[in-house]
Amino acid sequence: MTPLLLLLCLPLALAGHDYGQALSKSILFFEAQRSGYLPHNQRVTWRANSGLNDGKASGADLVGGYYDAGDNVKFGLPMAFTVTMMSWSIIEYGKQMAASGELGHAMNAIKWGTDYFIKAHPQPNVLYGEVGDGNTDHNCWQRPEDMTTDRRAYKIDPSNPGSDLAGETAAAMAAASIVFRHSDPAYSSELLRHAYQLFDFADKYRGKYDSSITVAQKYYRSISGYNDELLWAAAWLYQASGNQHYLDYLGKNGDSMGGTGWGMTEFGWDVKYPGVQTLFLMQGKAGHYAPVFERYQQKAEYFMCSCLGKGSRNVQKTPGGLIFRQRWNNMQFVTSASFLATVYSDYLASAGRDLKCSAGNVAPAELLGFAKSQVDYILGDNPRATSYMVGYGNNYPQRVHHRASSIVSIKVNPSFVSCRGGYATWFSSKGSDPNLLVGAVVGGPDAYDNFGDRRDNYEQTEPATYNNAPILGILARLNAGHGGYNQLLPGIISVSPSLLNPFTFPISILVCKYSPQLY
Repeated sequence: MTPLLLLLCLPLALAGHDYGQALSKSILFFEAQRSGYLPHNQRVTWRANSGLNDGKASGADLVGGYYDAGDNVKFGLPMAFTVTMMSWSIIEYGKQMAASGELGHAMNAIKWGTDYFIKAHPQPNVLYGEVGDGNTDHNCWQRPEDMTTDRRAYKIDPSNPGSDLAGETAAAMAAASIVFRHSDPAYSSELLRHAYQLFDFADKYRGKYDSSITVAQKYYRSISGYNDELLWAAAWLYQASGNQHYLDYLGKNGDSMGGTGWGMTEFGWDVKYPGVQTLFLMQGKAGHYAPVFERYQQKAEYFMCSCLGKGSRNVQKTPGGLIFRQRWNNMQFVTSASFLATVYSDYLASAGRDLKCSAGNVAPAELLGFAKSQVDYILGDNPRATSYMVGYGNNYPQRVHHRASSIVSIKVNPSFVSCRGGYATWFSSKGSDPNLLVGAVVGGPDAYDNFGDRRDNYEQTEPATYNNAPILGILARLNAGHGGYNQLLPGIISVSPSLLNPFTFPISILVCKYSPQLY
C-alpha cells in the first residue's frame, strides 16, 4: 500500500476499537495499584488503605505511591519511569485526554506518584528507592490490606549512590512539573526543585542503584547502567526549565555516555536511550551541538526503523505481528515502543519529513499505523482474539497474577488472609478473579501468540504500571482521530474542575510542544 493510500485509509481504520473506553480503563488501573490512604473519590472501591506504616521504622513517612505489579512492593525505579511516561503522555496528548474527559484522572494518577516521591526525597542527597522486599513478599499471597511482610525501606545517599534511580526520579519530577505548571504553579515549582536536586545528586555521586539497594537486583536490576538515566533526566530538565546548562550537558556528554552511540531496539524502565534520542531530537535548539543532535537523530530513526522491520537490525515479531522481546512481561516493550512511534510520527508530520530507513523512506502515517497495529493487537486483534487489557472487550484474562485482584475484597470479607493461606485458597483457585482489575495490561502472549490464562503463569498474566503508562498517550491520540497534530506548536488544554482533586486548580494548562522558551 502506498503511503498516500495508507494515509487516506487510516481514519477509517481508527474506528475499529473504542479507544476512548480503553483510555478510561487504562487510567483506572492505577487506582487499583495505590498504596497508602485512599482518597474519598477512589473509584476502585474493592481496594482499601494499605502500607500505612511504610517508612516508620526508618524515621520517614513513605506512605503512598504505587505497587509496581501483582505484588505489594514499592520499587522506585519502575515507579519513576511510570510517572515520567504518564507525564509525557499528557504533555503530548493532554488536549485529547481533556476532550474525552480523562485529563483530570490522568493528572491525579501522576500526582499520586509525585506526592510519594516528594516524601521519598527528604534531603537533597537522600532518596528512598524501595519499600518492602521482593523475596519475602513473593513468599506471601496476601491482600495489600493484610500485609505481614517486611516493610523495610531502602535508600541511596552519597555513600551508597544510585544515579539511575535518582536520574529517573529527576526525569519524573521534571516531566510532571510541566504537566502542573499552569494548574498548580506552586506544586510545579516544588517538583522542579526536587528534580534539580535529584539530578545533581545523580550526577555528582555516581553508581548503580542496585549496588546500593541490593534487594532490587533480582527484580529490577539496572543492566543498562546509569548513563542513559543521566541523559534522560537532563533532557527532561531542559524541557521543563529551558536552562541552557542541561542542553549543554546533553551536547557535551551525548557521545561519551552512549546517547549517540547506542542503537537500541528496546525502550523501558531500564533502557532509556531511545527515549532520550527521540526527546532530544525534538528539542529544536541544536546550536553548535548540531553534529551531536544529528547523531541522536540517527539513533532515534534506527529505533523506529527496527520497529517497522525496515532497519539494518529489526525487532522480532510474533506471527500475529506483535513486537516480541522476551517471555516475561513482553507487553512493556510493546507499549513503550508504540508510544515513541506515535510521538515521532506526529513530529515527522509536523516537520513535513519522512522517516529514513535502510529499506527506504517511510511516511509518518505508516509509523502511526505501526503503533496502531500494536495497540489493536493488545485490544483483541490477534490470533487468539484475546484482549490483553483486563475488562476491555468480551474475551480477556480472568485469572490475573495479582494479589489484590485474586483475593476477595477486605470490604466483602474482612477475615485476615495469611501468607500461606492466600496461596492455598486464592492463588491455587481455578476460578476467575473476585475483583476485576479493570484496565490492566498483562504480560501478554509468547513468541507464537500463545497465552495461558493461569494465575501461576506470571510471565504472561501479571500486569505492571509501566505497561499501562505509555499506552495512555497512544489511546488518547488514536481516540482523537486526525484533528491535526503539530509537535512544534503550543496547545491550550482546559481542565474541568470536577475532574480534579482539590490539590489542583481549574485553570487552563499550556502544553508546549518542544518549545520550553514559550512557558
